[in-house]
Amino acid sequence: MSSIGELRTLARSRRSGPGARPEQKDNRVAYVFLIPWLLGVVLITIGPVLASLYLSFTNYNLLQPPHFTGFANYVQMFGDSEFWTSLKVTLLYVVFSVPLQLILALGLALLLDRGLRGLSFYRSVLYLPSLLGASVAVAILWRQVFGSDGLVNRFLDLFGIHGPGWISNPSTALSTIVLLHIWTFGSPMVIFLAGLRQIPRMYYEAAEVDGASTLRRFRSVTLPLLSPIIFFNLVLQIIYAFQSFTQAFIVSGGTGGPSDSTLFTTLYIYKQGFGRFHMGYASAMAWVLLVIVALFTAVNFWSSRFWVFYDD
Repeated sequence: MSSIGELRTLARSRRSGPGARPEQKDNRVAYVFLIPWLLGVVLITIGPVLASLYLSFTNYNLLQPPHFTGFANYVQMFGDSEFWTSLKVTLLYVVFSVPLQLILALGLALLLDRGLRGLSFYRSVLYLPSLLGASVAVAILWRQVFGSDGLVNRFLDLFGIHGPGWISNPSTALSTIVLLHIWTFGSPMVIFLAGLRQIPRMYYEAAEVDGASTLRRFRSVTLPLLSPIIFFNLVLQIIYAFQSFTQAFIVSGGTGGPSDSTLFTTLYIYKQGFGRFHMGYASAMAWVLLVIVALFTAVNFWSSRFWVFYDD
């Protein structure tokens, strides 16, 4: 065939010929297998998202039909001091927990990348906190560890130090939840380790020949080549941190106390929606939180052009 028109004619003849039937049948089989996934997307994801968007413009108490109120819920948020407190607590949690978690994860990944024996075992053990960190059981255990008579204070008693009630003290309650988030370093650590294994050894050998120190090699070779992985982990962990709920709910007993020091925005949304039956207002706050997460993500993508380096 010497022309595009002849190729198109041949393609049409093949689709309309006898050979097209098995292919069409295969397509129908594929669509049948896709039906459960499509139903899940529509009924479990898209449907509830659109429903919550509508409810954010209504007054809905779960017991009576929703009543359309326009932007009343969003206007109410501007004067809701408890909402602004929850937003402040959430931002503090994200700002402190995410960088510290990534620093710890990167440090352990660098340690494991040195060729330790039993690497698979250590990697599996260190990954466990990521699997358990968001569970109710670990949150209950964390509450006991940092209680007035918990393991932390008993350890301090050995040195004659009387520790405070970490959970009941407004100045330290949020710090305990930050520590719990930092402890779930396993997932970003494994991703960092995979990224370190992809850095060619020749770059380190060239830096050694030039007399670069260990710190210099880390700063000039490891960080630039690992920057796409750092960016990936940063975006994911910020999103996960904004969504944190179980830890604050269990540690504070569902109140966000003491003195709203652990009142995450997700916890406040839960209290409004299922505690006070203000589902319309809770939906509006959920959408505001979504916009905030989207803004943080957009800023990360915008700033990545200045510090993320790709091979191409």
